[in-house]
Amino acid sequence: MGYQALYRVWRPKNFEDVVGQVHITRTLQNAIMQDKFTHAYLFSGPRGTGKTSAAKIFAKAVNCENGPALEPCNECASCQGIQDGSIADVVEIDAASNNGVEQIRDIRDKVKYAPSAVSYKVYIIDEVHMLSIGAFNALLKTLEEPPKHVIFILATTEPHKIPLTIISRCQRFDFKRISQSAMVKRMQDIMEREKIDVAQEALEAVALSAEGGMRDALSLLDQAISYSDGQVVMEDVLAVTGSVSQQKLTSIVTTMYEKNVQKALLEIDQLIQEGKDPGRFVFDLIYYLRDLLLYQTSPSLENVLERAIVDEAFNALSEKISADWIQLAIKELNQCQQEIKWTNSPKVFIEISILKICEQPVQEGKQEALEYDKLVQKINELENKLKELPKQVHQQQETTQPTKKSAPAGRKSYSIPYDRIRNILAEASKDMLKKTKAGWPSFMDSLKQKSAPAHATIQNSKPSAASDNAVILAFRYEIHCSLALEHKQTIELVLSEVIGTDMTFVPIPEENWLTLREEYVRKQKDQGGSTHDDESQPEPEDPMIEQARKLVGEDLLEIRE
Repeated sequence: MGYQALYRVWRPKNFEDVVGQVHITRTLQNAIMQDKFTHAYLFSGPRGTGKTSAAKIFAKAVNCENGPALEPCNECASCQGIQDGSIADVVEIDAASNNGVEQIRDIRDKVKYAPSAVSYKVYIIDEVHMLSIGAFNALLKTLEEPPKHVIFILATTEPHKIPLTIISRCQRFDFKRISQSAMVKRMQDIMEREKIDVAQEALEAVALSAEGGMRDALSLLDQAISYSDGQVVMEDVLAVTGSVSQQKLTSIVTTMYEKNVQKALLEIDQLIQEGKDPGRFVFDLIYYLRDLLLYQTSPSLENVLERAIVDEAFNALSEKISADWIQLAIKELNQCQQEIKWTNSPKVFIEISILKICEQPVQEGKQEALEYDKLVQKINELENKLKELPKQVHQQQETTQPTKKSAPAGRKSYSIPYDRIRNILAEASKDMLKKTKAGWPSFMDSLKQKSAPAHATIQNSKPSAASDNAVILAFRYEIHCSLALEHKQTIELVLSEVIGTDMTFVPIPEENWLTLREEYVRKQKDQGGSTHDDESQPEPEDPMIEQARKLVGEDLLEIRE
């Protein structure tokens, strides 16, 4: 007999050999041991995950002359006859080529006869979703009231195409994609028995390319063995699968992050010229970035990385690149992956994606993000200190001069410009305040990108009144007013860009603002002005908005009319 492919030679013959489907094999074994197996099963799942192999093993187990046992013996006449297909009572049918009513009626007519060589007739119908509606209808009655000596096993990769009336009459088992580690272990066992030398990293590359299918993995490994010269190494697998080495992926990601467009495009062109598959390259790059992101989140996740091997270059890259940049790059590459499926020019779409990734703004790096976190932590510490200070008795002053809140020790007290604030109130309008509040989320986002320290100082503020060229910001504590003024130029520049006109801001502690506002409202009433319709009156904030602001913070809150 000529050479047989690895996946045929090493097709599972026992439940133990079915890789990665313990949740199914254990259930079937228990059913056999307890004599509780049913008349119809539905095996669904991706290709190459062991559906038809498990069905054939199950057929041997229920008919084994040495049973019931957890595994078929594979030595008795029944097991050997079912394995080589010589026993007519166990029938494998390909529904892709036998999908008509006549074939199913033929089965329906024959099931009533008792098996001739074994205890149970077993019909294994592969790709059952290919049956016609008429064929499903012909099968329905048999599934509903089958003879006691008949078992149906339906296998499919697309269970959603099977009528619910069929599914409801079967016990359903969903086969899952096989994990990369499980495939690598199985291939190692096979290579040891075949006495073939294969590098560990080569097996991992094969497992990644197989995308969860054991049969695909063995087929790719078979190709790599034929391509190699003695020992199978990583380069052999890369040549067979069209994948890209980790060294090249690291170089391309580094080049894109550094915005070196020319070098990035030249590297892509070289890969295509070498015959690398464009779709496989994008796939590898997405998974490499995914691994980079997971490793950044927690180095302990090293065992779940699927494309990357943690080495010195990978560690250096994870320290250098920000998580935000990686997420944006993955989104862009995912869009590219969808587009190249429907084009004859995949290289063009890859180049466009590379350009977009290189042009995207590099937001705060990891070091700058750490400084931002430290600044926020410092502000929170100051807030806690303020809360711990004993409450001081404030003497009530004239209504024209509200009491100022004490400044923390070590910092100059903030002098509130009451006259300027009153002038802004005189020119303030509800429309301008609404416009400012509507643009506030965008302003906060832009400020964070422009200057993380400035954003940190102003995040606990809210616009309380606004005129055409100025806005009053109420801060939780007096110290925040002083900190914000240290970044006055940056804050006003971004605020003016968002609002669309030159704007300045005046900070005031929230407690003082409430007092000053009450004074303003009282004066309006004394002067006979309307406190409801006057356009210059600052609008009190809706209690619901106030509560939402406390719950989610200023950055996540967006107010729409």
